[in-house]
Amino acid sequence: MSKAIIFREGHLYYLDQTRLPYKEVYRECRGLKDAYEAIKKLKVRGAPLIGVFCAYSVYISLAKFKGKRRDFLSYLDKVVTYLKSCRPTAVNLSWALSRIIKAVYNSTAEDIKELKRIILKEAEAIYAEDVILCERIARFGVSLIKKGDAILTHCNTGFLATSHYGTALGIIYAAKQRYRKIKVYVDETRPLLQGARLTCWELKKKKIDAILICDDMAAYLCQKKMVDKIFVGADRIAKNGDVANKIGTYNLAILAHYHRIPFYVVAPLTSFDLSIETGKYIPIEQRDPNEVRKILGKFRIVPKNFKVYNPAFDITPHKLITAIVTDKGIIYPPFKQNIRRLSQNLR
Repeated sequence: MSKAIIFREGHLYYLDQTRLPYKEVYRECRGLKDAYEAIKKLKVRGAPLIGVFCAYSVYISLAKFKGKRRDFLSYLDKVVTYLKSCRPTAVNLSWALSRIIKAVYNSTAEDIKELKRIILKEAEAIYAEDVILCERIARFGVSLIKKGDAILTHCNTGFLATSHYGTALGIIYAAKQRYRKIKVYVDETRPLLQGARLTCWELKKKKIDAILICDDMAAYLCQKKMVDKIFVGADRIAKNGDVANKIGTYNLAILAHYHRIPFYVVAPLTSFDLSIETGKYIPIEQRDPNEVRKILGKFRIVPKNFKVYNPAFDITPHKLITAIVTDKGIIYPPFKQNIRRLSQNLR
C-alpha cells in the first residue's frame, strides 16, 4: 500500500496527489512555504492526513531554528497561525496544530533542541493515533455492510486521506476482506475529480469491483435501486451532528433520504468540533474559480473569465444522516445527546 506521507530520518515526504493517477511522485516538504502550498494546492489532502502532515510540517519548519526560547515560541506561533489559514474547514488541521502548541507551552524547557524534540514526539503521536483510529473505524463500520452490497461513495476517504486504511473507504476495504464480493460506485467528484483520480486509483490497487459515475448520475442509480448504502467522510462535524464534507455530499444525503437508502458519515472523533453548535457556523472554504473553469487546471471549458462560485464543501443536516461511524463506536440519532454522551465518556 502506497503511503500518503513518509517521515524518515528528519525528512518529510508526501505523495503528490495532483499527479495521480498518472504518476506516483513523492516530493520533499523542506519548510513552511512547501507545507502551505502542498495543502492549499491539494497535493496533500483529506482531513485526518492534513492534521498529521501539519504536525510534522511544524517540526520541519523549526528544525534549523537557532535562538532563545522566547524567540522560538514567537516563531512557532507564526508558523501555526500561517498553517491554520491554508484550509479553514477541516478541523483536524487546527486540532493537530493546537496539540503541538499545547505540548510545547506545557514544557518549561529552555533548550531549543528539547523543544524541537517535543514537537517531533507530538507529531509522531498524532500519526500513530491516526493509524489506530483507522483500524477502529473499519472494525466498527464493517458491521453495517452485508455480502453483495453495492455502495456509493464520494470524494476520497482512503489511504490517501489518512495515515492508514482510511475512513469510509477503510470500512469498504474491511468488507472486501470479510465478504470478497462487494461493489462500489464512485462519484467523480467535480471540480477536482478526487473520486475519479484518487478513489478509483485506490480501489484498483485493492482489486475491488468499482464503477465510476458522474456526480449527476447518482440520482438515477438510487431511483433504479442500484445502491444499497452510501458512505462518505467528513471534514468537520458540529455539536448537533451536522456535517461539513466535500461539495456534493448534501446532494447524496437528500437522495438517500428520498429513496430510503442508509446514509453513513465516517470520521474519527478528531473531526468533531464541539465548540460549534450547528453546521451553519462551520466556515466553508471558497476556492480558485479556475478549478471550475478548467479541467485539472489545463483545459478551459467556459468563456474566459466567466463568473464562478466554487465552495469546496457543503453542510449535510444531521436529520438526513442514518449514523456516524467513529473510532469509538457508531453514533445513532438523537445525535446531539449521543455525541455529548460519547464525548463525556472520553474525558
